[in-house]
Amino acid sequence: MSADTVTESELLRASFARRNQRLDAAERRGELVVGTGFLAAAAALCLTVGVPGSFSIALAVAYVVLLALAGRVRFDVGAGFTVPSQVLFVPMLFALPIALVPVLVLVSLVLGMAPGVVRGRVPVSRLLLTPGNSWFALGPAIVLAVAHVSRPDSDYGLLVAVLAAQFAGDFTANAAREWLSGELTISEMAAETRWIYLVDAALAPIGLAVALATAHHPWAVLLVAPLLALLRVFSAERRARLEQLVELNDAYRGTALVLGDMVEADDTYTGQHCRGVVRLGLDVAEQLALDRRQRRNVEFGALLHDIGKVAVPKAIINKPGKLDDREWEVIKTHTLEGQRMLDRVGGTMRAVGLVVRSSHERWDGAGYPDGLSGEQIPLESRIVCACDAFNAMTTTRPYRRAMSLDDALAELQAGAGTQFDPGVVDALVRVVRR
Repeated sequence: MSADTVTESELLRASFARRNQRLDAAERRGELVVGTGFLAAAAALCLTVGVPGSFSIALAVAYVVLLALAGRVRFDVGAGFTVPSQVLFVPMLFALPIALVPVLVLVSLVLGMAPGVVRGRVPVSRLLLTPGNSWFALGPAIVLAVAHVSRPDSDYGLLVAVLAAQFAGDFTANAAREWLSGELTISEMAAETRWIYLVDAALAPIGLAVALATAHHPWAVLLVAPLLALLRVFSAERRARLEQLVELNDAYRGTALVLGDMVEADDTYTGQHCRGVVRLGLDVAEQLALDRRQRRNVEFGALLHDIGKVAVPKAIINKPGKLDDREWEVIKTHTLEGQRMLDRVGGTMRAVGLVVRSSHERWDGAGYPDGLSGEQIPLESRIVCACDAFNAMTTTRPYRRAMSLDDALAELQAGAGTQFDPGVVDALVRVVRR
């Protein structure tokens, strides 16, 4: 299990939790604005295009029910999820009055959420999401209405325009709700939704095939039902595996915390020092805009960078005076011992073990255990090294008093380019000054 996998499991945990939470005031306000906009646009489309007096109500009900079932087949992707609605939405555009399609999509979304609300698993407030989530249906309906197209044909340019209008409407609605609630930036939202749009684009040709099949046999759409049932089984299995992944991530975090507690129980100063390095390290990682995987390595690496000292005799660890050469050689083995311990845990802790191993390397190559220099040293280790030194300098020990903040910063800057990575030092100074 890699550190990337641990990061994915954290995204999944947040996604799982968010689906069962009540909307807060800002979210409700955003959904009301976006949802009201959808209802107004859908009503305007009905009034402008008009609804024919004769169409199969039974067929419309069948599409609504099938689309609601498709909405319950959820495949988790990153911090969100996607559903195979394209398989039914595309033929729906050609099988039913185009002006009614956005409204029927809204009805299907409400219907799909209703069982969870009735059972108490989904807060009623989350029904406010359905109008905003229906925006994707407006763009395609408008394009087809303007083009006066009522059946699938070989005008691939028009079909691409329909798909583009779907994505544009959905993205605009999501951008508006995020702007109103203040949760995500546009770039963050784009990063989270790109896989969802890729899945929709991949399913669109299947939806077109269903539309072609139902052009002369409208009720052939019912043949999609077994496919939805099969996908439902697969999605449930995937959800179960992902929940196990989240539990495994909890186990790794729990292991790290237990090992950190073990260090503190073995030596109170070392344990408190490690937790101080964690706080500094995470602030520096944020200052340097590290990704989630790197921040996790910094967090665990800072917490456990001294774990190997549990194997070092206490007489050496707590010696008040200067260490002799033999004692210093024993001390230097703690990074290797720490890596060995974390390698035995396995999984993502192997990556953390590499951070621990190199946490006492120097920028100029004079560190230990491997004499690495410059960017040969993992960035996470360089951060831990600088934060470790700063925390040690500003902490009182039995054999010396803590330095003042200014003196410690001056010492840190004096070591930039020799002991420490200059870029990390600059970031740490900004963090401390802030």
